[in-house]
Amino acid sequence: MKKCFKCKKQKAYSEFYKHSGMNDGYLGKCKSCTKKDAMDHRILNIEKIRAYDCFRAKLPRRKKLSSDNRIIYRKKNPEKYKAHYFVMDALRSKKIIRPKNCEKCLRVDLHAHHDDYSKPLDVKWLCPVHHAEIHRKLK
Repeated sequence: MKKCFKCKKQKAYSEFYKHSGMNDGYLGKCKSCTKKDAMDHRILNIEKIRAYDCFRAKLPRRKKLSSDNRIIYRKKNPEKYKAHYFVMDALRSKKIIRPKNCEKCLRVDLHAHHDDYSKPLDVKWLCPVHHAEIHRKLK
């Protein structure tokens, strides 16, 4: 058992992250306090973090990794990739038109969601929040 210096609760060692710099090999605050601190820091410093994320994404190693992951995804999910491509092509050629708002709310940043990838142009237009919600339910 170990006491978290943040919440002052005694918890099992499994509730702490490993940290080689500490005497007992575990971080001084529990996982839930560490996660809360990380989220609070992100909210308070979102502009700096976004700028850093953009910078980091442009590093050669990251670009290569992103490219490799894209190739792997396309090979693993040919039907999904084909459906995504059909939608992009249809939008470019104006065969379909992206609506102004999400089908469930008034947000304007929209994603195309396929209920059935064998019908590539049959899509629901959803904001990222509602799109993620549908995928969470599907898992």
